[in-house]
Amino acid sequence: MVKRLLEGFCQVLRFVLGVLVVALIVPVFMQVLARYTGVIPMYLWTEELAKFIFIWLVMLGSMIAVWEGTHFDVHVVPEATSPLGRLLQRGFVLIMVILFAVLFARYGIAYAQFGSIQNSVMMQVNMLVIYITVPLAGVCWSVFSLFRLYQHVQEYRLGKSLAQR
Repeated sequence: MVKRLLEGFCQVLRFVLGVLVVALIVPVFMQVLARYTGVIPMYLWTEELAKFIFIWLVMLGSMIAVWEGTHFDVHVVPEATSPLGRLLQRGFVLIMVILFAVLFARYGIAYAQFGSIQNSVMMQVNMLVIYITVPLAGVCWSVFSLFRLYQHVQEYRLGKSLAQR
């Protein structure tokens, strides 16, 4: 039940990520067209919009990568051969991710509050639109990593693979 809910949420994130990639084409194309052809005037808001979309792309991509287990994982020691060793290796990485994710979520709230009192220069958009990505990512990383940790503990207890990588 929880896995289906989280996977469904991740599917929504993937869809939004795809929409943002397509949306990024518009301001970047306008910038290139203005800069190298002179066909249209140089609009400064396109640069700001491209930055905003790119920030959302990075943060959503990191959330999806944490769910898929492809982010924040560097192998510096050989993969353990025993089930307990694998649990300890994976558990250590996930606990570190959870700790940093909680820091992002906790301190990201103050960061987002700071952004809520500012407006962007060109588009006059409230900066909360961008700053909210930090605590949102922290919460998603925490939830996804906690679920993966739970899966690995269950895998160890039952002696079979439950985690899908």
